[in-house]
Amino acid sequence: MRGDYQQLVDEISAALGAPATLEDRDFKLIAFGVHDSDDDLAMDPVRTRSILQRRSTAAVRAWFEGFGIARAQAPLRIPPDPAAGVFMGRICLPVRHRGIVHGYVWLLDDGHLSDLELGHPNAPTDPRLAQAMETAARIGALLAAEARSGAELGELFRALLVGPSAGRGEAETALRDALGSAARGPLAVVAVLPWDAESLAESAPLPNLPGLAAVCAITGPAETAAVGGAAGTAGASAGPSASLAALVRLRSVTSVEPARTAAEQLLRSPRAAGTGHEAGAGAAGGAGQRAGVGAPGGLDGGTEHGGRGTGPAAGPPTTGHGARSTGPTTGHGARGPGPDGARSTGPTTGHGARGAAAGVSDVRREIAELPAAWREARAAAQAARADERLGPVATWAGVGPYRLLTGLPTAAPDPAVRPLLEQGHAELARTVEEFLDRAGQASRTAQALGIHRQTLYYRLSRVEQLTGLDLDTGEDRLLLHMALKRARLARGTGPAIP
Repeated sequence: MRGDYQQLVDEISAALGAPATLEDRDFKLIAFGVHDSDDDLAMDPVRTRSILQRRSTAAVRAWFEGFGIARAQAPLRIPPDPAAGVFMGRICLPVRHRGIVHGYVWLLDDGHLSDLELGHPNAPTDPRLAQAMETAARIGALLAAEARSGAELGELFRALLVGPSAGRGEAETALRDALGSAARGPLAVVAVLPWDAESLAESAPLPNLPGLAAVCAITGPAETAAVGGAAGTAGASAGPSASLAALVRLRSVTSVEPARTAAEQLLRSPRAAGTGHEAGAGAAGGAGQRAGVGAPGGLDGGTEHGGRGTGPAAGPPTTGHGARSTGPTTGHGARGPGPDGARSTGPTTGHGARGAAAGVSDVRREIAELPAAWREARAAAQAARADERLGPVATWAGVGPYRLLTGLPTAAPDPAVRPLLEQGHAELARTVEEFLDRAGQASRTAQALGIHRQTLYYRLSRVEQLTGLDLDTGEDRLLLHMALKRARLARGTGPAIP
């Protein structure tokens, strides 16, 4: 089918005498026409980046979406914006099918298309452009068919991962038949959380990522039940309300690297980190959007998503999608002076990111093993979100104690540790967690926190007073360490512990 796209793009390029590029609605490259200019300077850097990296930057996307391309029914002329790296104007042909936008054809305008009549009430559309729009409609039909196929796979995938147990056998058989030889593995599951499922269009296509076999959004009770495999597990009360599950084909049983690469790409989506309404530059969210729970989704905000207005005055472009929090973190609370010791002036330890995160399961050989792989991926994503030293992409094999903690039943904090988790003792909690992370080595802990060793000893003594635990006792250290990690996990994936 990808060859069909290339042929249709070449038709548009030939009809208009301009290099054309086809991207999906997440601005990922599908096909491009030949650029036969002898002038090296005529090659627009945005088109070059799109071809070489197979995607556009957030600033470029914001600039284009500011002209309402997601809502456009007819060709649009978009001026250059050197600040966003757009040095040449464009004509955008929206690729739609039955009212839904599935992508865009971009025509690079180095000046020779300036007289091309786009059509308005007093003038007809140029016949060449009308022909190009007919070809774009054929592209839309192909993309829609691909989306329907992806939606069916996504529904089967979701039913296998979190559907009623009585129907999982049927879903497993159907998914195996649909995937064909890919069902024999090796496979891995990727989880991305949180995920903006509210802006997921019903007929959104599969993201155009290598090795991606199926994808679905998991929301509501089914999503929370999947976290630990049973009601009452750690994630059932603390997890975000929506996640993305992706099935990735691997090249060998010895490496999950293709799944990690897919996870990194998925994290660039404006839907990741719940940023569809903020960081996505209007690319996701908005009135009129229908939720497609369980349907596989492309990486942008869908069809009728709220744009950034009707022109460049809509505001400055954002600079990233699905970005993790870049502000300073202190683990369990805001960094700053408190009653328990001097303000830390050294480097922070990088705990407690609350942006999007992704988890990758261990390798699986059979479709029947995917529910367990989903639980691993989801737990790894929770851990990566709770402790940014693990992420933004964490593997199940690499999350250490969180493998145990994500599977424990939900419980209130241990009574001895609970006072330490109060807001006013955030610096103490951060200090003792760092101390325990470093195997009780005072000099390394003080250096990491940027404090004097005497300050460290004072804080540790305050911890012992608050908790009644003895930091010279191995069992007390173990209890405190696990309780702090469990609290971090809860804070990183849900409401703070009161």
